[in-house]
Amino acid sequence: MRLTILSAPRRLAEAAAAFTLMATLGLASPVVAQPQASQHGGVFQIVNTTTISLEFDRPVLRGRSVFGDILDYDAVWTPGANIATWIDFTGDVRVQGQALPAGRYGMWTIPHADRPWEWIFVREWDSHHSFFPMESEALRVTASPEASSHMEVLAFYFPVVGPYETTLRFHWGEIVVPLTIEVER
Repeated sequence: MRLTILSAPRRLAEAAAAFTLMATLGLASPVVAQPQASQHGGVFQIVNTTTISLEFDRPVLRGRSVFGDILDYDAVWTPGANIATWIDFTGDVRVQGQALPAGRYGMWTIPHADRPWEWIFVREWDSHHSFFPMESEALRVTASPEASSHMEVLAFYFPVVGPYETTLRFHWGEIVVPLTIEVER
């Protein structure tokens, strides 16, 4: 039996504990690090005195289409792979004009074909990407998708930064969804 150590730093302790247990039971062989198909990534931006950090695993299209092959419209999904995508705000913010207190949140979305996507911020940020923790919802906003050039690997980035606001963009395939984030003045 071979144990794969996950590339995400917050999962290393879990992998080490699992290996220790397996070694104790005589089930472990040497650990061989294997790269994941969806590599771990992150991005951060400082706006005024607020730091916005986001971590996610980055799925790759590999010839597939986002909708039809990988995702379905009108179904809740965390924008990433393996583990739930999370975002952290060191100060209070407004996302799409709605207040969200400082803290770390899991990010989930419900993509729609014919109307704005729903973006859901949940208090339970450290969860598997398959289990939506609906009882810990902190905020739900909408944002309209836009057509863009092809992005093979899922990305989040901040293309616009001002003194008190920024735009966080989700970009995968030919789809971009911008989220406006305002910080305290």
